[in-house]
Amino acid sequence: MPLNTDQKARYARHLALPEIGEKGQEKLLDSKVLVIGAGGLGSPAAFYLAAAGVGTIGLMDGDTVDLSNLQRQILHTTASLGSKKTESAHARLEALDPSIRIEPHPFRLTPENAPEMLAPYNYVIDATDNFESKFLIARACHQAAKPYSHAGIRNFQGQTMTILPGETACYRCVFHEDGVPAAGTAPQGPLGALPGIIGSIQAIEAIKYLLGIGTLLTDALLTFDALTMNFRKVTVRIDPACPLCG
Repeated sequence: MPLNTDQKARYARHLALPEIGEKGQEKLLDSKVLVIGAGGLGSPAAFYLAAAGVGTIGLMDGDTVDLSNLQRQILHTTASLGSKKTESAHARLEALDPSIRIEPHPFRLTPENAPEMLAPYNYVIDATDNFESKFLIARACHQAAKPYSHAGIRNFQGQTMTILPGETACYRCVFHEDGVPAAGTAPQGPLGALPGIIGSIQAIEAIKYLLGIGTLLTDALLTFDALTMNFRKVTVRIDPACPLCG
């Protein structure tokens, strides 16, 4: 559908980019992205997807807002304490742009609900904070052939990569389930601004994929150290022994 007058004003800076223009912006408005996790990584990712004009954003999270979240989870405010994260995020994103569609899913992804939940979306952002969820998302996206962005943060370090199931190295090619830390270990950080950097990269990757522009962060793991301000891109390959995609 052609952009209306308000949309042309709102997205004027996108329209000025030859790689996007009106056709690209219309494509974003027709796109659907599922953000799994409305916390540290999901906050900047969802904010920038909404600001960019991604027409439908799904938000999946079963948690409520806690005071300790506010150091980094910018979708939420003090007034949100005790409310569902999906409700708080919905309100903030709707305030940013009432014309886009926000679909709250106030529960966790499971092997049982994954096929139904992923089906309507063009792209998935893994903004979760535990290995169990990340391996589940990897399996679900592979089975559904859904492109997705992985990211993780801890202390002062972050990492992210983009996966196109059946085409590129997957999460399981890099991380093995039998080598993850035991559940229940005490949290270490992260530095509050760290997820802002990594989550923003996830949003950029989603936008690039939806528009078919640039070079995606596939077959590579991008790492960032906030203490040294060093970015490093490590090449990864499909593991022939990978139980998911090998």
